[in-house]
Amino acid sequence: MAGEPSAESLLARAELAWAGGDGPAAIALFGRADAAAEAGGDLSGRVRAVLGQARGQRYNLTPGSLPVRLHAVYDLVDDPFPRGRLAAALARCWAYANEPRRARPFAIEALHLATQADDPALLADALDAALVTHWGPDDLALRRDWAARLADAAAHLADPDARLQAQLWTLTVAWEVLDLPAIHRAMGAIELLADESPRAEFFAASRRLPIELLRGRGELAQPLIQRAAAASEAAVIPDGWAVLQSMAGYAALFTGDADGCAAMAPVYESHAVEFGVSAIRAEAAVIWLGAGRLDEVAAMIGPFTADVLARLPRDSDWLLTVQCVLEGALAVGDEAVVEAALALLAPYGGRSVVNAGAVMWHGMTDDTLARAYALLGDREAAERHRVAARATYQRIGAAWWRDRLDRSLPAPGASAGPGPVAGPVTVHLHQQPGGLWLVGREGATFVLPRMRGLAHLHVLLEHADRDVEALTLVGAVVEQADLEVLDDESRRFLRARLARLDAELADGDRPELADERDAIASYLARGTGLGGRHRVTGSSAERARVAVRKAIVAALARIGETDPWLARHLHDRVHTGLVCRYVTDPDHPARWILRQRSDATA
Repeated sequence: MAGEPSAESLLARAELAWAGGDGPAAIALFGRADAAAEAGGDLSGRVRAVLGQARGQRYNLTPGSLPVRLHAVYDLVDDPFPRGRLAAALARCWAYANEPRRARPFAIEALHLATQADDPALLADALDAALVTHWGPDDLALRRDWAARLADAAAHLADPDARLQAQLWTLTVAWEVLDLPAIHRAMGAIELLADESPRAEFFAASRRLPIELLRGRGELAQPLIQRAAAASEAAVIPDGWAVLQSMAGYAALFTGDADGCAAMAPVYESHAVEFGVSAIRAEAAVIWLGAGRLDEVAAMIGPFTADVLARLPRDSDWLLTVQCVLEGALAVGDEAVVEAALALLAPYGGRSVVNAGAVMWHGMTDDTLARAYALLGDREAAERHRVAARATYQRIGAAWWRDRLDRSLPAPGASAGPGPVAGPVTVHLHQQPGGLWLVGREGATFVLPRMRGLAHLHVLLEHADRDVEALTLVGAVVEQADLEVLDDESRRFLRARLARLDAELADGDRPELADERDAIASYLARGTGLGGRHRVTGSSAERARVAVRKAIVAALARIGETDPWLARHLHDRVHTGLVCRYVTDPDHPARWILRQRSDATA
């Protein structure tokens, strides 16, 4: 058509609109650019146009024709880089639409292409897609690994959005495992990125809110909401409105503002009903609960029958939805829904519940499980989960959650938290769904990520008072010859560097060079045996011994952060070497739970 702008000019205008915070105009221009590029046979232009449109997809909503447009271009592209970008976009498209089954093949292909291309930007994009499509309750161990890879891939990228996305994943996973130092480090990194873009400023303000609410600093909620709102005006945040509503609703809930909850709950409800979003409907029940409207709570959880709950997709919202439904059902005493939700949530005891993108923290599964078991009459299971939840809340300073649990399920007597052990004790050390480990004394368990040292300890505990070879623990099957610690080339290079450092130090005192000289000299000494002979590493058995010892030491350090008594017990009773053993203590016996158990049959 005469006078129709070229695809290139439309793409340039779309990027300007996006940078200026005008999302609707940008998406419309990307759509026109796609049509113009298709008419002109410009495949590269089409790739850029559909990827631009994909930036504007909103979470938890049906994607319309976007996957069709993405797939049409995807089918035409053979070059690994654009095909990888399109595969990642398709993966996010279906994941955001709550279709993880459709999304995952595209994410895996994107990751494969990015690994082959060895391009950090493509790898960061593919890892983000892989994380989005593996966001279910059983994928946490995998997410932890991928989030670390994403942080490495994005660390040196010039694109602030790529670095921001990596930090958001780091923050989300840290919330999922309740690693407070990691939460604060990631939050600090996001706030530094806020100096580079209003988009990062939006995330800095919105993700700061759950941290401050956890600390009980509700007075900071409104300033943070105002900061996020101002940033959303200056940047395109497809889900900005929903995040702002979430911030307002939960700020009201955690500050005890019943009127604020009553004002925000209908917004949640309207959005949930109009778009059929189960997670937001479940959250609406919690906000109505903050308003004291049990009739509305009952209306929100009513549709969540056992069959509906069983069919919920195991995606990013699964734990959140079941947790919130159970909260509502407990409040109104709906035993049928409590029983159905409990059956689903029971295998996930000890889990931290955070919604998509770490917008808000929703407490521990042990909290709702304790109250559910109490309602259904299982006092033993209720007390076990109550003590575990309270110990976690106490450890991280979650006063609001601790106090609510104390009010709703008072302790029968003993105080919470692991203390000195005087008699027989039951201790958990076993895997949960998704690869996480449940560790700790009965009533004060905690969750740790997958670690080799935990697996080694598990085997030794299963074979208590029996020898287990280090080779068996690491799974070694092939004997290897001795290897030199330092080869000749490395030794020559280090000795030459040492001579240069000695010469430079002879001219004056330079502490930084002295430190390097000492380090090299020490390293060379470790690689040289008696009489100047080259030192070797030893056989595969020796390497297995070292690997097992290091892995167990690392695991005991993580255990000791939460339960020093348990770490000390294992340190004293586990002996490592070429042959390893856990030695029981007859004076202070421990009953080890080494398999996931069902509370219904415990």
